[in-house]
Amino acid sequence: MSEEPLEIEAVYLYEKENAEAHRTFNFEIVHQDPAIPVLRRGQTFHMALRFNREYVDETDIVRLLFSFGPNPNVLRGTRGVNTITNREAYLTDLEAWGVRMVGVHGVDLSVEVRSPIDSPVGVWQLNVETTTLGRRKSPNTYSYDKDIYLLFNPWLKEDLVYLEDEQLLDEYILNDVGKIWVGPWGSSRGREWVFGQFDACVLPACQLLLERSGIKAISRGDPVKMVRAISRIINSNDDKGVLTGRWDGEYSDGTAPAAWTGSVPILEQFWETGNEVKYGQCWVFAGVVTTVCRALGIPSRVVSNLVSAHDANASLSVDRYYDLNNEELEYDPNNLMGEDSIWNYHVWNDVWMARPDLPKGYGGWQAIDATPQEQSENFYQCGPASVEAIKEGAVGYNYDVTFMVASVNADLMRWKEDPESDLGYSKIDCNKYHIGRMILTKAPWIFDPNGDKDRQDITSLYKAKEGTEVERLTLYRAVRSTEMAKRFYSLPSPGKEDVEFDLVELERVNIGEPFAVTVNIKNKSDEMRTIQAILSAGSVYYTGVKANLVKRASGDFVLQPNATEQLRLTVTLNDYLDKLVEYCIMKLYCIATVKETRQTWADEDDFQVLKPNIDVKIEGEPVIGQPSIITLSFKNPLKKTLTNCQFNYAGPGLSRNKTLTFRDVGPEENVYVEHQLVPQKPGEQKIIATFTSKELVDITGCATVDVLEAE
Repeated sequence: MSEEPLEIEAVYLYEKENAEAHRTFNFEIVHQDPAIPVLRRGQTFHMALRFNREYVDETDIVRLLFSFGPNPNVLRGTRGVNTITNREAYLTDLEAWGVRMVGVHGVDLSVEVRSPIDSPVGVWQLNVETTTLGRRKSPNTYSYDKDIYLLFNPWLKEDLVYLEDEQLLDEYILNDVGKIWVGPWGSSRGREWVFGQFDACVLPACQLLLERSGIKAISRGDPVKMVRAISRIINSNDDKGVLTGRWDGEYSDGTAPAAWTGSVPILEQFWETGNEVKYGQCWVFAGVVTTVCRALGIPSRVVSNLVSAHDANASLSVDRYYDLNNEELEYDPNNLMGEDSIWNYHVWNDVWMARPDLPKGYGGWQAIDATPQEQSENFYQCGPASVEAIKEGAVGYNYDVTFMVASVNADLMRWKEDPESDLGYSKIDCNKYHIGRMILTKAPWIFDPNGDKDRQDITSLYKAKEGTEVERLTLYRAVRSTEMAKRFYSLPSPGKEDVEFDLVELERVNIGEPFAVTVNIKNKSDEMRTIQAILSAGSVYYTGVKANLVKRASGDFVLQPNATEQLRLTVTLNDYLDKLVEYCIMKLYCIATVKETRQTWADEDDFQVLKPNIDVKIEGEPVIGQPSIITLSFKNPLKKTLTNCQFNYAGPGLSRNKTLTFRDVGPEENVYVEHQLVPQKPGEQKIIATFTSKELVDITGCATVDVLEAE
């Protein structure tokens, strides 16, 4: 009669030691009690088993069973079964689980385990079976009672998300505070954002959102399918996703998008309640996507496209229509489903991976977009679109390349009612430069609080230089492959144009200052020209949706041969203050027709009325574990009272997200608030603050502080 099978008294997964080797040491759950193991796939880790008696190599059989998701299956890669032996059988097959015995010390057995390089990413379970040689009864089973998180491994060259330049991984995986560029071309700024991917709530929240996304367990090792699912589930448009988008300025039943300091409070609320969180906008969606991707081990960055086209009918153009009196139509006569729009800026994400599903050369950065704009395969999801494919206009390659090409490089076409044209409209203007003025992300390893030395211009990754032959050829390559676009681009552009118009662009206007809409006009012909012009200024949401008309003027005047003229419309504070919406963005707009030649010209310019920053200070020299005082201050720039005032601040290592409700703020009052915080981590830490009120939102500030070790 052989001895009874071994009974297991404990399993040790050396959470901290393995986390050091796997670069997961920053995850808070590794340091909790009980600690949760967080490991990267394809890399060895150590564990030990303690038995109720000594292990006998000749007769004891010990098996490790790793399983993932419902109905784990060896053939599908969601189950790994390994018998521990002391033979030098170390599996070289990277696509199977490998186990080898490291040593036996009495009742303790230490082993080294390696997961497959293509393992599904998420929560794994471990069971251990013990039996003895020749025994017929069913084995003893021990269940390890903690989840084991297995992540992508961008440091390992066999992993599809491998990024060769290790220094870049310090930014795109390990950096937990960054910036998101927001605001129109001319006054965009880097808005600080706490990604906070190592916070204790993030991996469990990722697990919940992946379950909600419906992605199958077997697909969770494939980064292409994973990021497509993430782009779908961060918005709650057609499933129980993380965030509800809202753009109309009415947020009283939730949090205003401008009030968030980062992703952690959003993911925490989603995980704790299981409900979608109110409210997000494109840059909030993109911030949360980067948190989720970095947490799971997919290199990710936030990308901002200044002047972004939303092409609603796949014409690769943004179309504006005017009646015979130069008044813009409120609808698109060629697309009643929805009209094209131009967002002042739009924010999405780049994620890094190989693309074995595409021809060589299309790996690397891939664009994904979680903001619900258009459906793709019946869901609000977008990407991964190879950035190289976008640059080349290779619209046939998965996923959503056409939509992304239009976002960064559509032409802005203007059409005017024309009874003589077959279409009913003739093309009056085609602006090839307006869309995709600049594409920005945060530069690696630099952080410039309240400045933008850390801005990186990546426009050239997305498209050839504007106005070059290559850029035109790329766009036409995309046009040739898209039925609708072929029709729009085949129509001739306008003919004789002998009057030159130039709308002067505004760079910076501080809130409270007046500004003017100015158009310079030059008659280049030897004949008199009669010009009919409309100038206007209005407030807009950053999505390009019109809010309020602020001021408008129209009239006819005569321009002598070879003469120049300047049209000017001055707008004062009283004209615009009550008409501003959310991010204080204004649209200047002008359209003019030359009566003699029927030449029609139109142009527009968006700029932001700028607001003050919050001055963030921490008194004295902060020390770990000792209370410090943080002060937040700014001056109300408006001559009116601010109500429903609220400050938020957060910074990993310094403070979790804090919300401070504040009294009403008087007209032009200096606001000052103090609060106590207790730093948790030494070294350079960043703190980010936001202020919102009913009358004024999107006031932000940031500071970097050095936290000293306690003596």
